[in-house]
Amino acid sequence: MSRPKLLVIALAILTLALPAALPWLKTPLILATAFGIAALGISILIVSGQISFGHAMFMCAGGYSVAFASRQWPQLDSGLLLLMGAGTGLLLGVVVGSFVVRYRAIFFGMLNLALSMVLYAVLGKFFHLTGGTDGLRLERAPFFGMALDRDNFESLLLLCSVVLALITGWLVSRYQRSVAGQALSAIKTNETRLEYVGISAYKTLWIGYVFSASLCGLSGAIFAIAQGLVTPEMGYWVRSGEIIFVAILGGIGHPVGAFIGAGIFEFVKLFAAAYLTGAWQLVLGCVLIAIVFFAPRGVSALLDASPSKQRGRS
Repeated sequence: MSRPKLLVIALAILTLALPAALPWLKTPLILATAFGIAALGISILIVSGQISFGHAMFMCAGGYSVAFASRQWPQLDSGLLLLMGAGTGLLLGVVVGSFVVRYRAIFFGMLNLALSMVLYAVLGKFFHLTGGTDGLRLERAPFFGMALDRDNFESLLLLCSVVLALITGWLVSRYQRSVAGQALSAIKTNETRLEYVGISAYKTLWIGYVFSASLCGLSGAIFAIAQGLVTPEMGYWVRSGEIIFVAILGGIGHPVGAFIGAGIFEFVKLFAAAYLTGAWQLVLGCVLIAIVFFAPRGVSALLDASPSKQRGRS
């Protein structure tokens, strides 16, 4: 069995086993898993040479769709709410992607940023619908037909999040190895040649964009259910920057990198905020600088080859 596969199994077991000894880790692990799923979505676009500075809008849309549905139908199952979040991201990605993927480089990134800030402003202004900056609270919904207390609910949500992480990681891996995924990476290297061989760069990037948006929508749904609250801050540009941070930190060489990056990000932020109040952003910045210098292709790149091959590449 390859090293990345062994690491995936080890990470999944560790994520599920740690809360047994340290129950307070449940929520951070759930949030880290959600961040990892969103970073997977961003990594799809990075493969094509495009970076979105506004992909948090899909997380936000997924989270608010869960909140609206939960308030309208309080007994709606949490499993259905997760699917609803992914579906909302997918539908919004279909619409937004239809014109955003016509642009490249900085124009692609800034147009996504502009759209996310429009959504952020709308959610903050329409207080009677969205709760304004205070957001909307969610009551704890049944999970797979079971009414659970908080502890058991979080345990089941963590298990479900890990399973979803494994499924989405496998899907992204298969997609990147498929013809569509290879065509997507060709947009970065030589888009003109891609058109010459009869493959539409527009359609290729649009499919990747929709896939990416659906993953972010699912991530937003997990956030909403875990926190029991959604606010416009979910769609703020800082959240988009955090997703990109996680993707770069973990690397895009293997889907497991997104979850390694998410784990590092969440726990560095957690402990830095606890022990260095007011300076945790500085700690995160130093971590990213260190990764850029010592592992420029991300942490997951260290899994791709033996130390001798790494020295050879250097």
